[in-house]
Amino acid sequence: MPFAPVKDSQLYYEVHGPAPGTAPAIVFAHGAGGNHLSWWQQVPHFAGRYTCVVFDHRGYGRSIDAPGGPGGAAYVDDLRALLDHLGIERATLVAQSMGGWTCLGFALAHPRRVERLLMCDTHGGLASEEIDACWREALRAPRGDAVAGVHPAAGARMHREQPELYFLYTEIDGLSPERTGAEIMAILRAAGSPPLAAAAALTMPVLFIAGEEDAVIPPAVLDLAAAAIPGARVERVADTGHSVYFERAAAFNAILDRFLAAG
Repeated sequence: MPFAPVKDSQLYYEVHGPAPGTAPAIVFAHGAGGNHLSWWQQVPHFAGRYTCVVFDHRGYGRSIDAPGGPGGAAYVDDLRALLDHLGIERATLVAQSMGGWTCLGFALAHPRRVERLLMCDTHGGLASEEIDACWREALRAPRGDAVAGVHPAAGARMHREQPELYFLYTEIDGLSPERTGAEIMAILRAAGSPPLAAAAALTMPVLFIAGEEDAVIPPAVLDLAAAAIPGARVERVADTGHSVYFERAAAFNAILDRFLAAG
């Protein structure tokens, strides 16, 4: 099993498709409800044309965080160490939810190493008074696809309309240590919350994808994030919750194909 050495630990990863350095690279960063397996519908689609890298964030899947380790605070450095280990100088980063903290932080710290940045169902922790107000407003409104007893990152529609897919999502999630919502929030706080104004420094192409029924991160938050980044835009996917890449893989893959092909 391949592991990349990172500070105080090792990061599990897989490379699919052409060897690093022989094709453009895509790195997929999973959310708090997933691990490297989460991208099972993306890797077969892209691996014929791109070097596809999937990995487990420390503390997820096969990647172990050191006792009392840094958790989310190490995510950006972990990604840099992984790319260095693979000899990948530049890559397109594809982030889902929690992975947005990793990929946005990396893009801000190492912009020359990011070809393109796709943020799915995530604002990467960007913080501002406007975003805070948007969160408060969203909490007052009906929470989209939120239903008691249903995994919020999968959503009630997936649970209702695609029960086999929902089951697979929860099984993949179950391969990581069980965490409370408070523990996940602690990981995200450690990963950092860059000010919204910092996003204006991003010069690579940036695209946000939002599930219109997302009950975890309101799509309106992604609108605010995109508005702060020169040239960024949001594509919304109807009848979808917090995990567009999982619930509507064909639509997600088509959006990513167009994004990769854009000049």
